[in-house]
Amino acid sequence: MNFKNDRLILVLLSIMCIIMIISTSIKDSLLLPLRMSVGYVLMPIQTGVNVAGKALYNYVENTRKLNNALEENKELNERIAELTEENARLTEETFELERLRKLYKLDTEYANYKKVVARVIAKDSVGWFKVFRIDKGSEDGIAIDMNVMANGGLVGIVTDVGTNYATVRAIIDDVSRVSAMAMQSNANCIVAGDLQVNADNKLRITDIDINANVRDGDKIVTSNISTKYLPGILIGYASDITEDSSRLTKSGYLIPVARFDNLQEVLVITDLKEVQKEDSP
Repeated sequence: MNFKNDRLILVLLSIMCIIMIISTSIKDSLLLPLRMSVGYVLMPIQTGVNVAGKALYNYVENTRKLNNALEENKELNERIAELTEENARLTEETFELERLRKLYKLDTEYANYKKVVARVIAKDSVGWFKVFRIDKGSEDGIAIDMNVMANGGLVGIVTDVGTNYATVRAIIDDVSRVSAMAMQSNANCIVAGDLQVNADNKLRITDIDINANVRDGDKIVTSNISTKYLPGILIGYASDITEDSSRLTKSGYLIPVARFDNLQEVLVITDLKEVQKEDSP
């Protein structure tokens, strides 16, 4: 029984060897139609796979590049914002330094007067600083009727004082009257606030004696006869001086040395002028 099985296995192995020998001896030309048939079927599939694979790769790559670009753009915008903020801060510091230099120069020009530096914290009008508030008060030695300077000359007078604040009425206010004089001729005059002409950066000059030699461009300063304003503080320059209709006086305009549209820091003169006679402008 075992002999028969071994013989059968031997026959099967022999047949398989013969088939393998025959199959390997077949020429390639006989298999060519089969390969071509397979190629016709597989090539479109392979091409589609290649196209899809390339498209997928491009999509992934473009997405990666887009994400990188968006991240870089975000970082650049953040940097631009930082630089813009830094530039604004430096610009403000530069302007503040320039203002403080002008205050220092003004302080040295009027070295005979004691002064306190104050910052403007509020104003009661739109556009022009005709009435404004500063951050120094009675505890800093500020009192009513103290003169206030900025931007090279007189800007106003203290009218109200609190513990840590004070109110200043600017010389451009309609109710303001300052006894003044022309430095070149010592001619007395009144510098009056007038918001209508202040829009052109002007004040009014009135009550100039008809015989006084006051000309355009003359320096106008606070006079000795003022009861509230200390003498010799520059107010501005005479302009358009003409004879009045009464032919007894002359009047015109004054170009103030100070600007009243953007006051930020001021000097308060803590010296008070002694009042020994009835108040006058």
